[in-house]
Amino acid sequence: MGSPAMMKAREKMLAAGVDEVAVDTFCHYFRLLEHGETGMVPESTIDPVDMDSLADVEVDDDVAAQALRTTAVIKLNGGLGTSMGMDRAKSLLCVRKGMSFLDIIARQVLKLRETYDAPLPLILMNSFRTSEDTMAALARYDALPVKGLPLEFLQNKEPKLLVDGLEPVSWEPDPDLEWCPPGHGDVYTALRGTGLLDALLEQGYERVFISNSDNLGAVATPEVAGWFAASGAPFAIEAVRRTPSDRKGGHFARRKADGRLVLRETAQTPDEDKDALADLSRHQFCSTNNLWVDLRALKEALDVREGILGLPLIRNVKNVDPSDKTSPKVVQVETAMGAAIEVFEGAQLIEVGRDRFVPVKTTNDLLVLRSDVYEIGADFVLDQVASEVPFIDLDDDHYKLVGDFDKHFPEGAPSLAKASSLRIEGDWTFAKGVQVIGDVRLSGDGTRRLDPGEVLEGGA
Repeated sequence: MGSPAMMKAREKMLAAGVDEVAVDTFCHYFRLLEHGETGMVPESTIDPVDMDSLADVEVDDDVAAQALRTTAVIKLNGGLGTSMGMDRAKSLLCVRKGMSFLDIIARQVLKLRETYDAPLPLILMNSFRTSEDTMAALARYDALPVKGLPLEFLQNKEPKLLVDGLEPVSWEPDPDLEWCPPGHGDVYTALRGTGLLDALLEQGYERVFISNSDNLGAVATPEVAGWFAASGAPFAIEAVRRTPSDRKGGHFARRKADGRLVLRETAQTPDEDKDALADLSRHQFCSTNNLWVDLRALKEALDVREGILGLPLIRNVKNVDPSDKTSPKVVQVETAMGAAIEVFEGAQLIEVGRDRFVPVKTTNDLLVLRSDVYEIGADFVLDQVASEVPFIDLDDDHYKLVGDFDKHFPEGAPSLAKASSLRIEGDWTFAKGVQVIGDVRLSGDGTRRLDPGEVLEGGA
């Protein structure tokens, strides 16, 4: 039993057909909320971490290839890209040459299968909003499905809760907005609840590589698979050194109380510790959200905990309608999949290069990805050909939404291979072949257009 508010939420989830494991997990976090749990991780409770680098690791080629043959790939694909003005899966965005994120991911996997004689199943965790479009897009790849395994499984959903009283919110203008995903920590709950975890083990798979579909650098290479297999670790996360653009993001640390590795997200950082969060010399590493998980260890951990890993709570306060700041304030109960690192004894971190972390969260990132900073090789893996990845800051009023962004680059992205930064204030449209060199800032009133082949050099 629970409080009346919790019972209403539970009944709403069961009526919507949500899996009982997910319902029980939600109720676990609901009780934490009711008892005032915030999920905060004060700076005084953690220490910085260091770790080995993949560049210094030697993995036998045969060990690496064999590890890949017992690995499955899971891509988190539940996001709609609403912050970029999209209403479908962000992974359907065109990257280049008519290929979307999904096209490139599918071809990466098919090429790895061919090269290493590995089954390497690709399985997407979709949401109820991304499933239909995603599966239609993948239908062209006849060779992609692996016998006995699905191409997708669905993440769970949960009700948004009113800040005052924690009752499930009702929103007649759009009842879909009454629901939210439970954060990507739901991947473990969904793997168990759908039966996919057991199916993978029954077919002889030993580990999964989990990553975001908007990160084309996240490739299941035999090198990393071999390192993880040889390490004997039950769980590992690829980390990168933080840069100024990561100051506001989460980071890894070690908990003083028990020595466990933890992942502290921004939403778990008290206001008085925000300076420490942004201190790149203290907390040097952030997560790529590229995870390696031993399937048997995961099953054992879930079985012992009756399906609830007990990941740290993230209490996210938003408006029920994100586009309407006057709509009621709600709590979204979330967990981060990387936070599972503190659940597993012997979990590890490994430092990787930025080439394995190329996420696209904004149109700033999309411009870089579409430019000549990267090439896509015959293996469909991104190769950074520029000496540095330039910093991009586009005017939100004109470039934030994908539709507006595309109108300002009608003939493709400018050359950024020699750029250090590009900052745009105002309304600038780029013709074909514009080249950016060094640090460039564009500003001005009214609508401006750059001529074909124009060269913008530092200080323009």
